[in-house]
Amino acid sequence: MVAAGHDYTDPGARAGRSGSSAIGAGAGAGLRRCALSCALGCALLLASRATDAQGPAPPASGQHAGNGVAAFSRMAAGGSTAPWEPIVLSRRKRPTRYALVDDAGTVVLQAIADNAASVLAVATDIDPRATPVVTWRWKVAGLIADADPRLAAREDSPARLVLEFDGDRSTLPLIERGVYALSRRISGRELPYATLIYFWANRQPVGTVIASPRTGRVQMVVASSGTRGVGSWQSLSRNLRADFLRAFGEEPGRLTAVGVFTDTDNTGGDAEAWYGDVRFHAEER
Repeated sequence: MVAAGHDYTDPGARAGRSGSSAIGAGAGAGLRRCALSCALGCALLLASRATDAQGPAPPASGQHAGNGVAAFSRMAAGGSTAPWEPIVLSRRKRPTRYALVDDAGTVVLQAIADNAASVLAVATDIDPRATPVVTWRWKVAGLIADADPRLAAREDSPARLVLEFDGDRSTLPLIERGVYALSRRISGRELPYATLIYFWANRQPVGTVIASPRTGRVQMVVASSGTRGVGSWQSLSRNLRADFLRAFGEEPGRLTAVGVFTDTDNTGGDAEAWYGDVRFHAEER
């Protein structure tokens, strides 16, 4: 299930480095209590999100763009987005509105967020070693003036592409393993091993890697930046394998989910974006 974005506590906070009860012997009792509280809070938040949706369904036959991801362009304007499914991050948050619309003869996904945040996601089973290049199109109506990816209180973006990966959780630090185990017991669901997010930033240069302010298990890469290109379609291509290696310091596992995410809940503003098909390719020789 996609847990995306800032609240992810962004996979939703997917797994925080905040802490757990497994604090070193040298730490004081107050620090241990604080760490445990942080871990419980993180896991409970993730669990509440997990129960809000059943998670993205497998792509239906005939909708693929030939790469394991259902293509918006092969769907009907005004119709169902299935197998892409909405992932509600919190019942306390207003969901982003996602709809299929016609854009100059091509069906694309429109996202409208008014002090809102939710993800639209689809389950995948993709080997990044075989198809490490991800390509997609997006367009935004404008930037979010107060957004700052480095600050939890202002971490919004008009457009994001969310990629969730499997991996060996036993290799994670003890604190993070504790959060994963606690969340699994509460929600009955496995958190993603790692989440890589491509997003549109206000000012950071393209290619900049920024850790989610809520958890190191979510790393964000600037794919578009600034006002240049606002209001026009941008066609983007990234080597997700290389970006994952740079962000996490290891090779990616299998890609288990793909999502799109337009959100304004932290800044309280509004945003509108459009997404085209997401495709995965082998590297050109």
